[in-house]
Amino acid sequence: MNVYQKLNEARAKFHKKALKKTGYNKFANYYYFELGDFVIPAIEIFNEVGLTSIIRFGKEIAELIVVNTEKPDEIIVFTSPMSSAALKGCHEVQNLGAVQTYLTRYLWVSVLHIVEHDALDAITDPNAVEEGTPDEGKMLDYIAAIEATITLDELKDIYIRAFADCDGNKAWQTKMIAAKDAKKKVLK
Repeated sequence: MNVYQKLNEARAKFHKKALKKTGYNKFANYYYFELGDFVIPAIEIFNEVGLTSIIRFGKEIAELIVVNTEKPDEIIVFTSPMSSAALKGCHEVQNLGAVQTYLTRYLWVSVLHIVEHDALDAITDPNAVEEGTPDEGKMLDYIAAIEATITLDELKDIYIRAFADCDGNKAWQTKMIAAKDAKKKVLK
């Protein structure tokens, strides 16, 4: 099998696993996957199908490279722009570690197509009036982007776009506000 076939097989096996979310966001009251919840099962599956992963951090780009172990010249490269962190009370190296941890998590989310819907379920307003019907996938991407922000300016920019794209849908607006407020508390 080539690297693409192996990656599809790995994804299929991964999504058949019953994984437990151990991360908890106390501000928005939902559970999420931490890196340790899915990386070990992912690596075990990669071993089964003949893949390995390499993570690299450059000045501009973070990469997760998926390699076919039987044909090492067959690779798939997943990238993310590098970012920065300015966590309160942290040293520079701790901020670097936070950036690398978040980017590693989001690269793996991209590689394995990990989707987390529970965060939205926990903050849905059952009395909200529906107006527009925005694309659910796009809205979920906005929620993930809000959760991945590292600065208040970045949070503001993403939130403004996300709220506008809610198309007047009160339920999605409520979800965006809750995600923004939860992240803002963490970043302050």
